[in-house]
Amino acid sequence: MTNPIADPIVEVPDTDAMSPLVHIDSTPEGAVTVWINRPEKKNAFDSATIAALAQAFETLHGAEGVRVVFLRGVGGTFCAGADLEWMAAAADWSEDDNRTDALELAHMLKALHDVPALTVALVEGAAFGGGAGLVAACDHALATADAKFAFSEVKLGLTPATISPYVIAALGPRTSKLLFATGRVFDADAAWSYGLVDEVFDDVEGLVAAQDALIEEVTPCAPGAIGDAKALVNDFAFEKIDRGLIDDSARRIARRRVSDEGQEGLRAFLAKRKPSWIAESQ
Repeated sequence: MTNPIADPIVEVPDTDAMSPLVHIDSTPEGAVTVWINRPEKKNAFDSATIAALAQAFETLHGAEGVRVVFLRGVGGTFCAGADLEWMAAAADWSEDDNRTDALELAHMLKALHDVPALTVALVEGAAFGGGAGLVAACDHALATADAKFAFSEVKLGLTPATISPYVIAALGPRTSKLLFATGRVFDADAAWSYGLVDEVFDDVEGLVAAQDALIEEVTPCAPGAIGDAKALVNDFAFEKIDRGLIDDSARRIARRRVSDEGQEGLRAFLAKRKPSWIAESQ
């Protein structure tokens, strides 16, 4: 029988069953890379791509043993925003049609935000509009120095409504107002100063090296504990530290201590051995 603690990957999405618009790689260490696979369109969104990403992220909600999920674009571009042909078709839709379509993007972004594993955007080339929203919806973001970003919706008479909750959470209200209102294009260093990107690298080789280093860093960590640690931040951020929150925090650590991972981790520490979620070769 498969042991969800000892075996790093119990279940990951079957790439053969996924849309060709999204490709998924996984490693024995519990690292998954979700690739947006429309290089001929600079990985721009259309309804099919949004649906394929949503399917991938939702499947990862139940993938045991996954520690970190990387999001990247095939062909050297992260995501150029909305596909022009898709936008042209939408020009003739009713308000109800547009609302239904926007909800698909909103649900996809929420599915990404709710992935239990640590989520990391690996940004090369352009991350415009909804592509920049994907970056904001991840927990962490790394970029090459030549990457470009923009929330350019106002230049089309639109607003970045569906991505705005994640952008505002990452950048804060004042910076979000500036970037939303101007639609300015900014580089990776500016993205770092704004808080959209956490680290900038000279080239793709540096980006990949940082990816490998992060995999190595999370490999000793219990997969379920990573998810619960993320939930602490999502649930407790900006909440008042009152009796209810204190009680909730105590319940959570108590539940962790009696969990399979908590028991195994504590017993391994006391016995001065590696916990069973770390392979013997590591």
